[in-house]
Amino acid sequence: MSFTIKNVLLATDDGYTTTDVQVVDGRIAAIAPNLEIVGTRIDGQNKLLLPGFVNAHTHSSEMWQRGVMSAYPLELWLAELYDFAPIDTEKVYLSALGTAVETLLSGGTSVVDHLVLIPGQELETIACAVRAYKEVGIRAFVAPLIQDESLTAGMPSGESSQTHEPFFRSTVATLELIEEAVRQFHRPDEGVNILVAPTGIQLCTDALFEGCIELSDRYNLCRHSHLLETKAQEKLAQEKYGCSAVTHLKQIGYLGDRTSLAHCVWLNDADIAILAETQSTVVHNPLSNLRLGSGIAPILKYRQAGINVTFGCDGASSNDSQDLLEAIKIGSILHNVTDFDYRQWITPRQAVEMASLGGVKGLNLADKLGSITVGKQADLVMYDLTNLSLLPRTDPIGLLVLGRPTNVVHSAWVNGRQIIANGQVTTINVDKLREELLNLSEWVSKRQSQTVEQIEQHYRTVMGLI
Repeated sequence: MSFTIKNVLLATDDGYTTTDVQVVDGRIAAIAPNLEIVGTRIDGQNKLLLPGFVNAHTHSSEMWQRGVMSAYPLELWLAELYDFAPIDTEKVYLSALGTAVETLLSGGTSVVDHLVLIPGQELETIACAVRAYKEVGIRAFVAPLIQDESLTAGMPSGESSQTHEPFFRSTVATLELIEEAVRQFHRPDEGVNILVAPTGIQLCTDALFEGCIELSDRYNLCRHSHLLETKAQEKLAQEKYGCSAVTHLKQIGYLGDRTSLAHCVWLNDADIAILAETQSTVVHNPLSNLRLGSGIAPILKYRQAGINVTFGCDGASSNDSQDLLEAIKIGSILHNVTDFDYRQWITPRQAVEMASLGGVKGLNLADKLGSITVGKQADLVMYDLTNLSLLPRTDPIGLLVLGRPTNVVHSAWVNGRQIIANGQVTTINVDKLREELLNLSEWVSKRQSQTVEQIEQHYRTVMGLI
């Protein structure tokens, strides 16, 4: 938990400097040249040190469906996802391990897992994910995905009359489940946090949102949800509330500086002003938004309005990867075609700050993490600048964000504990993980989902596709 990195490259306001970084008992104790060595000596020659990034929105268990999902918009994609054979707790554990490793090897030291729960084994699901994250050592924010309405309720009715099956678990039972999860697993000092995380307005009643607000306030928990990912959800909000989903969430008190909201593609100017006013965080998921045809979130407008924005990979069946550097690259340069005022385009240094400090702001931890600052906890990543994909040596951060870096993470620490050394994860046997994933994998032949067939005609009608 104590070490000194010698002669490492750090970013400054207007360039770079080579210096030493001293970590004592898991916190950054000093930053200066020629520091006395405390603890282990780490050679920082030809290395770049950055704060760890946050993979601020994903669904770890979707690893089991990556690469196989059809080219559908979200609502039909979800229906197909529901038709796949359900995962078991062993797969939950392995996919959380895999998500943690992929995140770490692409610069992330924290992950927000909007964790899909196995019906009837909800607490066991959470326990398996928590066990995996603790074994790897990544800082985990487990956000059990909850809803209290059935899948078909997630689409607008249009002019038709729709009836929906009741959800199998009551609102009260769902809230009791989350409270029990908090009691059992919320251990911030051990690197595991539980978030309240209703999936979104499309599948949740106000009673569920309000219950989550009460739990959040009582236990000082952060809040996480999807928000207006698709045009269909924008239409649904108008049907349900007679106003924007953002306006409604403000009215019931869900928004705030401890609230992070994934996607936020279909917001209007009034919505943007509300998110800025409430200091809510937007988690940009550019790859899944493109994969599912959801749209391009107006991230430059959000930043100009003063909204905190960070990045997420989203689940591996809608991305289909957990490469955080890829999400940061696409999430940065995608907007060069949506706004021709190049003065507002996201620079590589801004992207790094969004991925690190922006990520922890949404988790109410900006005073403890997110920058290389004396007194902050040592969640750090050191990149190998001799790697071919980071050469020739021009601007290291520019190469990291705009290039195609591969195998560039040399070392990573979470709270001062080294998790990656010489490019290898030190806390678990990655070869064994690879073997177990391979043994449990099977090629999935494409088939037409019965659930998709049931709702596709209605979807095409209400979205004006026929």
